[in-house]
Amino acid sequence: MMKKGVLSIMVILGLSMLLVACSQSASGEEKFNAGTYEGVSTGHGGEVIATVTLTKDEIASIDIAAEGETESIGEGASAQVIASIINSQSLAVDAVSGATTSSEAIIEAVTLALEEAGADIDALKDPANKIEVATEQQEDLDVDVVVIGSGGAGMAAAVEAKAAGKSVVILEKMPILGGNTNRATGGMNAAETSVQADLGIEDSKTIFYEDTMSGGKEINNPDLVQTLVDHASESVDWINGLGADLSDVVIFGGQSVPRTHRPADGSPVGPVVVEVLSNKLKKEEVQILLETTAVKLLEEDGEIKGVEATDKQNHSFTVLAKSVVLATGGFGANSEMVVEYNENFEGFSTTNHKGALGSGIKMAEAVGADLTDIAEIQAHPTTDPETGYMFTEAVRGDGGILINQEGQRFIDELETRDVVSKAILEKSGSVAFLVANDAMREKNASLAKYIEHGYGVEGDTFEDLAKAMHVDAKTLTQTMKQYASYVANGSDEAYGRDNLAEAFEEGKYYAIPVTPSVHHTMGGLRIDTKARVLNKDGAPIKGLYAAGEVTGGIHGANRLGGNAIADILTFGRIAGMTAASEIE
Repeated sequence: MMKKGVLSIMVILGLSMLLVACSQSASGEEKFNAGTYEGVSTGHGGEVIATVTLTKDEIASIDIAAEGETESIGEGASAQVIASIINSQSLAVDAVSGATTSSEAIIEAVTLALEEAGADIDALKDPANKIEVATEQQEDLDVDVVVIGSGGAGMAAAVEAKAAGKSVVILEKMPILGGNTNRATGGMNAAETSVQADLGIEDSKTIFYEDTMSGGKEINNPDLVQTLVDHASESVDWINGLGADLSDVVIFGGQSVPRTHRPADGSPVGPVVVEVLSNKLKKEEVQILLETTAVKLLEEDGEIKGVEATDKQNHSFTVLAKSVVLATGGFGANSEMVVEYNENFEGFSTTNHKGALGSGIKMAEAVGADLTDIAEIQAHPTTDPETGYMFTEAVRGDGGILINQEGQRFIDELETRDVVSKAILEKSGSVAFLVANDAMREKNASLAKYIEHGYGVEGDTFEDLAKAMHVDAKTLTQTMKQYASYVANGSDEAYGRDNLAEAFEEGKYYAIPVTPSVHHTMGGLRIDTKARVLNKDGAPIKGLYAAGEVTGGIHGANRLGGNAIADILTFGRIAGMTAASEIE
């Protein structure tokens, strides 16, 4: 999340006198009432305040304060939207892909400020009045390491490669950093950590290994799993050392022991990871090219020599590199590819951002890379039935329970994601309710936001909640009281849930409709424990490395919640270190 305070971004207009002259009205009249004006709108996480300074002829500067917006999304959207408005002297600008809500809030706030100034809003929204600003074509580059993708795996790889003294560039096709990591909500799994020790939690890497293999139906690559569990605790220390403060630990489905490390206030882990890594990359002055698409890998005599890419204006250029790290994510947003590999997911929505299209897998296949577990695709059980927006597993870890449309429990809520998803899909309408209360809301910042943003219904009593849910009040009340008795006795006699964190003896109560959506593609490129991409003969492809959801083998047939962040940071770091160390 953002640091306490406000996100404030100032972009100053630096156009020539010719541009200024073009911005004046044909009649020579002043376009604006010179001065500074303010507009306020609502973004994804709260108020967005735009402070706009005008001369008589132009929009001179825009300052955005957006305390509630995730920094990786809010800041990226602000910088790009502001630059678009100022450079074009127009409100006919596009929202930033991947940050649509934040972008639209910024545009609205600026519009309201301009209305306060008495500006001609219709003219400013007319595309015909935009000033077209030419952009320079990206030149060819020659670096030690090129990282394709700027999610947690890609950024971790870039940080480590830079720390090894190598020149690094990141190519990111989206307009903002972070990829799917921006959407990661729960936490990061690791065993035998200093955080667990401070909290009195006894865990072991052996149990972590066994839980991960069991969750993956024992088809995981044992060597990759062992590498994950051996080094995840180091990754927790590493990311906390960069400022993440993952100091709370909760239990997720499929875990024998609480080992999911999350921010102290229960806020989503992904934005925190993206923020601290992006800050580190800025400090180290690592070059990052946004809206830049890798098209194909450059190969010569069986060795990867770089990548061909296109810039923002679709101009082609090349990046020559001694090592290439693929961190392009999975293919959860590519419905055709999902169905190609597993037809059971036809018609599913997805929790993935729109850039998760499997491009890295296709590029690597074209140079002979092998795939593994490619048909293994996971649904997240608790997503919004209309939009696919994901509700963190931490709500269940904090005590949340699942209720069907008849007002009854039907599953151990902390079963693995595949089991819970299957159970929900078997219920009426393939929809259930995730039920929580105020006690949980106070300790889980993510849950508080879901409620604030109107994703569920509420009631002061079970009867009130049942009415809002449109379920039988008597049945729901009986279900909740029965569950309270299980909590009191320390034994879930109905479904065997071990973690009984909340008895629901006090309201207010909340119920969020949920259904499964495509969430994680466990299969991908076959790698070894050094994150080297392997060909179909099992040999490393020289110069090619991969980490994160673009790879397969770590999670088997089902990923445990919290293992994704552990994966992307641990193997991202390994990929960066190996890519740097194997440069001749």
